[in-house]
Amino acid sequence: MLARVTRQPTEVEIACDESGSDGENLTGGNTDVFAHGSVDVPMADASAAIREIRDRIRSPAEEYKANHLLREKHRAVLEWTLGPSGPLHGHAYVHLTEKTFFMVERVVDLLLGDPAGAAPLFRAGAHTFGDERWKAFLTASNALLRVRGDADADPGAPVDAFLRAVDALAEQAPDLRDRDMTDVADVLKLLGGARSRAADHRARLLAAPALIPVLNPLLPAIVRTAARWSAGGRAVTLVHDRQNMLTEERIEWLRETARIEGLRLVVARDDTRVQLADFLAGIARSIASHELNGRGDATLTALLRPYVASGASGSAWGSVWGDERSKGRLFGAVHS
Repeated sequence: MLARVTRQPTEVEIACDESGSDGENLTGGNTDVFAHGSVDVPMADASAAIREIRDRIRSPAEEYKANHLLREKHRAVLEWTLGPSGPLHGHAYVHLTEKTFFMVERVVDLLLGDPAGAAPLFRAGAHTFGDERWKAFLTASNALLRVRGDADADPGAPVDAFLRAVDALAEQAPDLRDRDMTDVADVLKLLGGARSRAADHRARLLAAPALIPVLNPLLPAIVRTAARWSAGGRAVTLVHDRQNMLTEERIEWLRETARIEGLRLVVARDDTRVQLADFLAGIARSIASHELNGRGDATLTALLRPYVASGASGSAWGSVWGDERSKGRLFGAVHS
């Protein structure tokens, strides 16, 4: 009788980097999209790819970044990098976060205990409530959830400002019900009655800043990246560009939450795999942002799609995206 062979899970080292980080400032930052890129490419192959990109671009810069590839004069190099004959096709993944939707989802989940109401509220947005009211709601939500704030200010001020912003949106609640938008009216009513939860959240932040900041998209992106690469039982170690957000405590939290073997921080210029992840994240953020703002390039979006498609409805590693107009073009029909 043959002895049963126990197969050990395949071990893999995934290189990662991000683009578009503004910390917890999701309404007044420099970017509207956060991208987290990851690649499964051996060091030798990554080094060869970086040399090839340098040879094709021929810039005197010591360190290449995504913006070199995004210049119009290097369009052919960009298309090759993302395309089927390039170094990344089939060996890379990008997690995208639409920052505004991420924030709406966070505030609804935190105050109501369920993020389901975020999508209809977000879809209503500025075209339903008007630019001024919607912007005030987003700004107040950001101030309510962020860890950092004015230490000398009234600790209750963010709560009061948030509830005023909700009330301003809710003034249209009767009209919303007439327009078959009862779900939006219901979410606003519940948010307006969540003062105690909002105050409790602010009190916790003032007493002890959260180990896992609610509004920073980096940690959720890493968790979903790990889920993507560990599918099939692979044991995953992440190699990530240095990030102040990734403290020892948070790395340990990631080890437990994402069930990864480890997370090692490196300097990007010393690891060509991370340089490729940096290229991918920066390129993806730019392409996705252009789609979000109605300036998409159909060719580049099609080239990006294989890297961001979630693979199946409801997958554990799907990106966080609320804009219906751009979602199909970026992710295809299967994205959730």
